[in-house]
Amino acid sequence: MAETVVRLTPRPSRLSEADFVDRFGDVYEHSPWIAREAYQLGLGEPQDTPQGLAEVMARVFRAADPERQLGVLRAHPDLAGKAALAGELTRDSSAEQASAGLDQCTPEEFSRFQTLNDAYQKRFGFPFIIAVKGLHRGDILKAFADRLEHDLEQERRTAVEQVNRIALLRLCDRVG
Repeated sequence: MAETVVRLTPRPSRLSEADFVDRFGDVYEHSPWIAREAYQLGLGEPQDTPQGLAEVMARVFRAADPERQLGVLRAHPDLAGKAALAGELTRDSSAEQASAGLDQCTPEEFSRFQTLNDAYQKRFGFPFIIAVKGLHRGDILKAFADRLEHDLEQERRTAVEQVNRIALLRLCDRVG
């Protein structure tokens, strides 16, 4: 039996650079340069799938110098943070946080998120980032506490890979 290939529409490999960046520039939070550089590497049929496009975009992000990576990490909002309360999240971030129930935190959970957000930001200099899709807020709070034990370089690498996972999930949501 032949495997069905799920493609993004419109196909990324058939777009102009401007249209590609317009369509996919928001996959990485407030960082359209990743889409632009991925496009400039050359896109073919393999990049017309969510996985193929995510792979080339992740390669661009991993290869970026540490300051550029930090810029992307710092563009992410705190989980259950002030931006969420003020309605200032991107559409993607808002939907992702709601899918994990972060918009339904009890006062105690909200307080715990604030405490962890502050501790994490103080320790690492960027917000805690985790691909929340499929997780419950309790799982996120546990991961938060566990990752506070990482050293800076280990946590930066973990955050970069979580951002890449978020990008893949966002691209998968855009199919069809």
